[in-house]
Formats: sequence, structure tokens, C-alpha cells
Amino acid sequence: MAFWALGIVAVTSAFPAPPDDPRTVRAIAAVPAGGPIVIDGVLSEAVWQTPGHGQFTQRNPSDGQPATEPTTVWIAFDRDNLYVAARLSDAEPGKIVGRLGRRDEAVESDWFDVGFDPYHDRRSGYYFGVNPSGSIEDGALFNDEELNATWDGVWESAARIDDLGWAVEMRIPFDQLRFKRRDVQVWGVNFQRMIKRKNEEDHFAWVPKEQNGLVSRFADLTGLTGIASGQRLEVSPFALSRAMFSPAVPGDPFHTGHEAGASGGFDLKGGLSSNLTLDLSVNPDFGQVEVDPAIINISDEETYYQERRPFFIEGSSIFNFGRGGPNVYRMFGWEDPDLFYSRRIGRSPQGRPSTPGFFDTPDWTTILGAAKVTGKVGRDFNLGIISAATAREYADIDLGGARSTAEVEPFSHYGVARGLKEFGEGRSGLGFIATSVLRDLRPGALEDSISRNALALGVDGWTFLDKDRGWALAGWGGLTTVHGSPEAMTALQLSPLHYFQRPDADWVAVDENATSLSGWAGRLYVNKQKGNIVFNAAVGAMSPGFEANDLGYHNRGDIINGHVEAGYRELQPGRLFRSWSVTGSYYRNYDFGWNRVGEYVYLDGKGTLLNYWTAAIHLDWEPPKYSHYLTRGGPMAFYPAGETIRLMLEGDDRKPFVLDASVQYRYHPSGGYNYTFAAGLAWKPSPNFRLSIGPSYTWRYSEGQWVRSVVDPLKTSTYGVRYVLSDIHQTTLPIETRISWTFTPRLSLQAYLQPYLAVGDFSAFKELHAARTFDFDYYGSGDSTIVYADGIYTVDPDGAAGPAAPFTFANPDFNLKSLRGTVVLRWEYRPGSMLYFVWTQRREDYSDPGDFELWRDMGDIFRAPGENIFMIKFSYRFEIR
Repeated sequence: MAFWALGIVAVTSAFPAPPDDPRTVRAIAAVPAGGPIVIDGVLSEAVWQTPGHGQFTQRNPSDGQPATEPTTVWIAFDRDNLYVAARLSDAEPGKIVGRLGRRDEAVESDWFDVGFDPYHDRRSGYYFGVNPSGSIEDGALFNDEELNATWDGVWESAARIDDLGWAVEMRIPFDQLRFKRRDVQVWGVNFQRMIKRKNEEDHFAWVPKEQNGLVSRFADLTGLTGIASGQRLEVSPFALSRAMFSPAVPGDPFHTGHEAGASGGFDLKGGLSSNLTLDLSVNPDFGQVEVDPAIINISDEETYYQERRPFFIEGSSIFNFGRGGPNVYRMFGWEDPDLFYSRRIGRSPQGRPSTPGFFDTPDWTTILGAAKVTGKVGRDFNLGIISAATAREYADIDLGGARSTAEVEPFSHYGVARGLKEFGEGRSGLGFIATSVLRDLRPGALEDSISRNALALGVDGWTFLDKDRGWALAGWGGLTTVHGSPEAMTALQLSPLHYFQRPDADWVAVDENATSLSGWAGRLYVNKQKGNIVFNAAVGAMSPGFEANDLGYHNRGDIINGHVEAGYRELQPGRLFRSWSVTGSYYRNYDFGWNRVGEYVYLDGKGTLLNYWTAAIHLDWEPPKYSHYLTRGGPMAFYPAGETIRLMLEGDDRKPFVLDASVQYRYHPSGGYNYTFAAGLAWKPSPNFRLSIGPSYTWRYSEGQWVRSVVDPLKTSTYGVRYVLSDIHQTTLPIETRISWTFTPRLSLQAYLQPYLAVGDFSAFKELHAARTFDFDYYGSGDSTIVYADGIYTVDPDGAAGPAAPFTFANPDFNLKSLRGTVVLRWEYRPGSMLYFVWTQRREDYSDPGDFELWRDMGDIFRAPGENIFMIKFSYRFEIR
């Protein structure tokens, strides 16, 4: 992919560009179109016969040198549209690389891109790109140097290869952009050209590698007068038909093997003003979205899945919290909480029927409607608001022919408000985010298990510490409060995120009468924005009661973290490398009782060779520490030291075959270890077809896998509870395969297939000998006994003659064999109007738990009965002015 995914990484050069360098400080004037312009890639209109603007400068491979091939650009306009044309001369037109790809697909190709800063705030904007085959990309620019490719505008383009090279024309309606209403406009603009066979990257307004910034370095675009204000209303009704075929369950009236249905709704997008956009979705459907990958999770942390639904990802950058200012954010031993995690809206129902019988529970909660407002208010104030309502959901129950229902999700409202004020052309900023979840809970099981309402408030900001923006300071703080019944709040205090029941943690305690839980979190971060020297550092803390998971995501609390990273990097080509970097980093974590619960030392090196192959090495050492999580709510345990080495190699992406590979080995002196081998191969036999396959194999041995806990007052060394652990040999083998077959820039076929094997063999069952140790008492040794029969282990900790009561647990061995795949045929038959054909398949098998045998297990995947879902979705966009 081209444009502004440059990764503007700053290094200091011995010859920095002067502030008035004509290669960096440029301007261009738009001119009236003077008549109709046909978007066909032929620069025949009179306005394109004027001299135009050229003199592009390389950024790669020879930073600061003139471009090796001439490029000339023009900008014209009429009342409703902005027009862009480019003549991209090439001395060898036969070597122009033009790969077909679906919209926003990162295809290795020549590209021409233009970026606009309509607010002229030097912080934000839009980009539009075209390659020689007519493939397109577009997106939003924010935080000066970052992009969001999820924004999709409705615009036209055409490209054509000829004897002189190739040419581009674009028509961008003003109603697709947000800008201030003025008689005379001044915007920012820049152009980029990628010549793929040379890996050459040319800019109209050059940004030297030794300097930072992107939108702030755009040229001035003048001459725009009398243009439309940018208001419009787009309506896109849709219809969906869905059929599911799955194995029938004998006697289950809800799973007969087939199911069919149809639905409809509409999406609306309108300009509330020249600065604000409204998105409204009624009964939204996201059937064309790729399935989530399979995963086996034997930890106590929730699995995080990426948002894939278009309504929520388009324009989502406005809701980024705590990330403004610095161009690099590093987190060691720390994860910023997401105060807004949009997958909570429409989540799987949280309740389950408690009565016996067959039941049918909805896969997802119905979103009755969702509205989103984004844009700017006044001068440099960014605003984003989301309001969504989800339906009350019920499970259907059948018990011997008698039908009933059980509520599994209450009617809920989700709200998000985000504001950000920027000062001094982005030199500093101050913002806030507020989220709310309001649930209409009725008396019953749901009221006793989930919160009634949840509120979060965060404040963030940044400032550059010097005139040249060489240093940036950023920070954020957040407060959360959750309310619900005493039963729900008790369950929350006992959950893995909090573990208030820890017997040796005197700074937390379970309050069974509590009807609320509150907490706070914050982080302060400093970053060196440019220079050969790399430096960043941060301190952060999250209180034990911080809880944002009703509409956010985080997996740990009760933490105080600090890190520092320093290193050296060079991006100018040398004898061996085109660029390289070496960094070292260190972090340490404490809990709120000042126990050291995390510590690491890292050393990383990475270099891109002159032949465009990239190699990297990672080394780390983890000193011994204490862990709350080995016993999952019990006392602290000692956690032994560990070391890791990881090697990585990536090939030149210009080639028809592109290979990457990595290997990792981790070792604990206590005896635990794991290793991972991963590889990826991309094959591009033609300009419109790409096949990639990425297998990885991990083998892990650990001595401290949690199994269960058993209350026993006799076990005084661990506070009256036996914490049952085991050794585990775990094998994981996912194989991700993707096919992209693009017939035209608007008609494409994508396929995703993931066979996934995960096997866990539990053995050497034991219990933690004492708190704050990594010592164990093994069952079956001494007086203790362990007996296995019919899938159940029976343990007597001190034998038949002892006073301790025996207990049981099921065999925890597992063997998950899964196949998940999606095939999507996508046709944009007119701008903004889509037709989707989707086939999704899932297969799973659980035979032979604990025993990994590759070919048998792979065969079991394809022999397992499958669930097939077929969907057709049709949408039609029309515009109302």
C-alpha cells in the first residue's frame, strides 16, 4: 500500500534540511475546472494542458535526491467537486507494476496518492490513492502522522498506462469531506508516488527522514473559492437472506439441521453541517464480516478480538483515547485499558438458561439502532458521539415438548462521548471521553450476575516540550464506577480481573453487601520524537477497583508500572543495511501492596539489508518475581526466572514469492520451556491473485498450570485452600490461509481458512506447598493418593488414614480440532452500493484429548460434521441533497 503509511520515523542526519528548503516548503494553487471533466485516465481536458506542478523529491531509497522519474500534478475544482490529475512519466512503461486489489488492500504496486488537510489544522485530513490497475485506497489522517484506513469515501478515479508512463484522474465530491465554511479556503496538500520496482518513494512536499511530522508538513493549497459547504444525505437500505445447514441433534427441536431467514434495515449518513457527520444504522447486519479465528484459552484472561463491523470501525480514530501527541507509544508490562471497546455492543448474550431441556440462545444481541456523530465543532474541537440500543434477548427452552423462554440479555443502552481540543496547530491537546451502559434488569438470575449500570470518565492530553517538537509529553487519567445488586458486585470482586478474595492481600477485601465498585487509572508518558537516539519512558497505575469492561476492555488491575527504553537507529543506507536499530528496555511492576509482580529486561535489534530483506533478534530476561495469578485468587506464589530468544527474517515483498520466518525459544531454570516456529509464504502468480499461508507450531511445557481450588481448613500453609496445579504439555498448530482474487477494482473474491489444532496433556497433579513458594506436594507420593477412573481423578491429600477429605476433578486434557473459513464475493456495482455473497463454514472435533498426532488430527477436522452458513446481502446507496 502506498501513502501515508510511511511510518514517519525520525533520525538525525549530518545534513538536516534547512527550514526554508524549497523541497519541503511548497504551495500549489487549485484552478477552476472550466468545464466538464471526464474521469477516464486520459488527460485531454484543457485544464490539464497547463504547466502543472512537479519537482518531486525522493524519501526512499535516496533521501533528499530528485525523483528518478518526472511527476506532474494538477488540482482543479468546480462548485461541487475537487479534481486531481497526475502524469507519472516512466522511461520503461513495460516495467510499471500494477496489481489489482480490493479497496484498501495492501498490494505491492506502483501508487499515486494525494492527501488533503481541509481544516488546515496540520493534524488531520484524508488521503486518496490509485494504482495503475485502477485499485484504490482511501482513509483518514489523524494525530499528524497516523492513518485510519477504515474511512471510505464515495469518489471516482481512473488510471491508464500509455507510452509515456501512466496517468491518473480523480473526482472527489466536496460533500465527502469536512471543512470550515469560508468564501476563500486554504487547505494543506501533499502528493506521493511509489515506483515499486525501484522501491522508490517520491514526495511533492518532502519530509526528510531526519525530521518528524506528516500532515504538519503538507504544502499549502490555495485558490479554492465558492465551493459547496459539504452537506449531504446518503441513505443505503439493505436486504439480507441467510440459510444455515448444520448437523441435526437427535431430539433437539431447535437444531434440526437447517434454518433460514431474511431481514432488512438501512444505514444513513448525513452532513449535519460542513463540519459534522451523522451515521445512523437501523437493524444493522454485519454478515459480510470475516469470522473470528479459533483460539484455545486456558488462562484467566478474556480473549480480545478485533472489531470488524464497518459501522464501528469507520471513522473510529476520533474515539482513540490517550494516544495523542507522541509518534511512538511503547508499553512494557502494561496495557492501556480501552474505555471504549465497541464489540461490547451487540455482544453474545451474557446469561444462560438454568433449567434442564433443549434450548436455543441467540448468537448475538440484536442492535435495534445505532447513531454516530463525528467531526469538528468551532475551532479545533474534535467531537465523537455514539448512542446504541440493544434488544432484550430470550433463549427458547424445550423440556419434553413444553416450551418456555428465559431472559439471557436485558434491554441496554450504550453511550460514548469523546471530545478533543487542540491548541497551537497541534502543539498540545486536551480531551475527554465518557461512556455509559444502562441496563433494564428484571429480578432474577441476570440481576444477580451482571451490573445494572456502568460509567467511565477519562481525561487525556499532550504537549510538545520544545519548539521543534523533538520531545512530547502525554498522559491520561480515568475513573470508573459500576453499580448492581450485592450478588453481582460480589461476583465482580471475585472475578479474575480483581481477585479481592486473595487471603494475603490486605489492601483489598470482598464486601458482600456492596452495590457498587469504583476505581481509577492513569499513565504519564514521555517520548523523544526524532533523532538517532531512541528514548521513551512511562509510569502508570491501575487501582484494584478499576472496572471498565462493560463498554471497554482490560484484563488486569492492581498494578503500578514503570518502564524506560533507549537505543540508537539509523535510516540512511550504509554498506550493509538500508536501516537498522538497536534498543534496550526495562520495566518493573508492583501491586498496591508493593510486591514486585513483574520485571523484564529486553534487547532488540533489527535491520533491513540492501536487498530489502529484513532480519531481527530479540533477547529478554525475566528475573524471579511473585504472582497473584498462579493460584487464581489465592495467595501469592513465587515465579521462577526465564529467558527468551527470538529470531525473525522477512523477504523482499516485490518478488512473486515472499517468505518470512521466525523461531522463538523460552526457558525457565525451574524446568519449564517452550518453542515456536512460524513461517509465512505469499505467492503472487498474476497481478490480480494472491495466496498466502502462515503456519505456526508451538510446544509448551509448564510446571504450574492451574486446575482447580479446594477449600480445606487443614491446609494452613495456603490459607485453608488447596490450589491444585499440574504439569502441562501443550501443542498448538494454527494454519491461516488467505486468498485474494480481484477481478476488477470493484469486484473481488476473498477467502479465509484456518485449520487449528490445540492439544493439552495434563500430568503430575499436585498442590502448592506454601504461599510465596514454587514448591509442590505431588499427589501419589507420600501418604497422598490419586486414582483415575471414567474420566475423573479422585485425590486424597493425606491418604485414607488422614483427616483431609478427598476431592475429585474431571480430566482436563483437551484436543481441539477446528476449521473456520469464510468466502466473500464483494461487488460494488455502483459507488457506495454493494452486493455480497458469503459462505461461512465451521467444523470442530474433540476426540483423543491430550494426544497430539498430526495427520490423524488434521483428518479429524475434515471428517467432522460442519456448519455451513450462506448469506446474500444487497444494499443500494442514493443521495439526497
